[in-house]
Amino acid sequence: MKIAIMGAMPEEIAPILEKVKEYKTIEYAGNRYYEASYKGVELVIAYSKIGKVFSTLTATTMCAYFGAQKLLFSGVAGAISSKLKVGDLIVATKLAQHDLDISAFGHPFGYVPEGAVYVEADKELIGLAKEVAKEMGKPLQEGIIATGDQFVADEKRKNWIGKTFHADALEMEGASVAVVCDALDVPFFILRAISDAADMDASFSFDEFLETSAVESAEFVMKMVDKLVC
Repeated sequence: MKIAIMGAMPEEIAPILEKVKEYKTIEYAGNRYYEASYKGVELVIAYSKIGKVFSTLTATTMCAYFGAQKLLFSGVAGAISSKLKVGDLIVATKLAQHDLDISAFGHPFGYVPEGAVYVEADKELIGLAKEVAKEMGKPLQEGIIATGDQFVADEKRKNWIGKTFHADALEMEGASVAVVCDALDVPFFILRAISDAADMDASFSFDEFLETSAVESAEFVMKMVDKLVC
């Protein structure tokens, strides 16, 4: 089995590379990919850089070029739901693109013809995540994650996204990764640790909590890998 582990920023995969210790670096399509053997399975690890275009390119490369059979995404997100606080973990049940807008043609926000507003994450991997959370004694929330090429630091925009997509958290890569995996029939899982509240203080909160939140998320994802290789 080959498992892809993906983040958007160096900070989001650094704890994972520390965990696997030995890896081979491969440069391809303007990015670096790290291949490692871990407990009898092959891993390909990468950070995409921020945004939907780069995350689409990276996820496609991991699945189509490196042959990943499952994809786990580890990263941080801004909270929309008042139930989510900094450091909390949320797993996406489904994802939508909040900045995709052809509503002028009568379509709902997030919809493109021959597509769908939401892409659902793999239920088996979500179930596995619940087992991991229970064993680690960590609360894990499930919810809808909205993705867009915007760092949202505006209360009004955040509330609109929450209301329109019934979203609990927002970020900049998850839904595009979901579209790729859905198209290529690769089971995927998107885990986010909350780094900010997507409001006026978001930029300050993000910088302050990025590293600790990324470590929290990465630790959880590696426990997922441990479960998958048992």
